[in-house]
Order: sequence, then C-alpha cells, then structure tokens
Amino acid sequence: MDPRKTAPFDLGRGEDVCLLLHGFTGSPWDMRPLGEALAARGMRVVAPLLPGHGTTPQALLHVTWRDWHAAAEAALLGLHGHRNIFVGGLSMGALLALGLAARHPERVKALALVAPAVRFRGPRMFLIRQLARTPVLEWARPWVEKTGTDLSDPEALAEAPVLPAFPVARLRDLCTLQDLAVRDVAHVRCPTLVAVAEQDHVVDPEGGRWLARRLTSAPAVRVLSLRDGFHIIPRDRGGPLLATEVAGFLEQWRYSQAWDAHPAGA
Repeated sequence: MDPRKTAPFDLGRGEDVCLLLHGFTGSPWDMRPLGEALAARGMRVVAPLLPGHGTTPQALLHVTWRDWHAAAEAALLGLHGHRNIFVGGLSMGALLALGLAARHPERVKALALVAPAVRFRGPRMFLIRQLARTPVLEWARPWVEKTGTDLSDPEALAEAPVLPAFPVARLRDLCTLQDLAVRDVAHVRCPTLVAVAEQDHVVDPEGGRWLARRLTSAPAVRVLSLRDGFHIIPRDRGGPLLATEVAGFLEQWRYSQAWDAHPAGA
C-alpha cells in the first residue's frame, strides 16, 4: 500500500474538532473527502491510522481489537483546547466511534456513524461470523485475499489503496467490536447521525437502522439513506451528499448551549 495515501491526516483549524476513524483493512484515505469538507467549514479534522493498517497484511498479525480500541481512545484523549469534539467513523471505525461516545459522554458532543459494521451482508458473511468465534476458520483458511474495495465509482476504485489480504483471525476481533457496540449503544448520550448505503455489499444497511432505533439515550438521531455508491461512502458517488449532511448535522451542535456544563477537552 502506498504510504502517502494511507497516512494519517490533520486538516484545518478552528475551535471545534472532529476525530475520524477508518474501517477494517482501510486507512484514512477512505475518510479524506469527508475530512476536507469539514475542514472547509472551519473545523480541525484528525484522522489517525489504526494499528496494523495501511502497510502490509502481515502487520495485522500482531494486533487485536484491543489495539484499535486503545488507539481510538488515545486519539480522543489527545484532543485538547477545543470548544467541541465530534467523532465520526466508517464501518469498523463507526463501532469504535460509538464506543468512545458511550465511555466519554462529557467529551463527545455529536457522532457521525457511516456504514456502521454492526451486521454483515449476505449468508457467506453470516457464516464467517459464526465460524470466527472458533479456531476452525483460521485453521482451514488462515488468510482472506482481497482484490478490491467496495466502491462503485471507477476512478475512486482505480486510486484506492487496497490491502491484498488479511488474517482471518482478525474477523474474530471485528465480531468482538460488533458485540461491544450492541452493548454500548444504549449509553450514547449525544446527537447521532447514522448514514447507510442501500447498495452496500459489505454491511447490511438494515443494521445501521437497527442501531439507530437503539440509540434511546441520544437526544437526536438522524438516519441518512444513500441510494448512490457502495460501502466506502465518503469516496464514492454518495460522498458529496454525505459530506454536506454530516457537516450540516454537526453544525447544529457547534454552538448549542445544552452541553456547556461539560466542555469538550476538559
């Protein structure tokens, strides 16, 4: 993978900051168009590279969900001096973002969950999820090969940095994060936007809607359904609409007085 594409980024300046978390086998490249749109609206945007990602398949042999969890936590706690902190995530990154909001209600003022990987799409992925809980799958097939990523835009697909394979054992970690998200969802107390792509081939958009219905402690929940594009929404045909909607949603809470008792970064 091209390290210039997969590198973390820190864009823009402003009193408000948005932490963006990429998905499983992805990189900050997937989130960059969304980050640029938010930075253009006067926000600082930070997107770290999660451990084991953005380099080689072998790098994922030495990490687990705990490393991704810890990296997301460190990224959030490392944001200081801002009026508001927002968090957004794509796919697995959305699960990590949700966990941050549940554990740090005093810090996270609003969430944007993009194609949250709460439920895989199709019977094959359902079977993999079941088998991933045991060592059987990794004995039979230790590596999963990848030839591309879920993008409908041919130009974006041609430019995308693609990890050619990943250890099947990491699917167990992804399943653990799904379970944690199900546990944490009722504890999210900030406004949340959930964006799903109806043509997503990786995660079921019904899973995103299911998640939204369980955000019972959130003061505001919005579901955005995108008809154009596949799983990597920020880079696909629905990316411009996603960026507009996320920016508009976060804008509602940038100057809200409701959370002044718990200033972000305190």
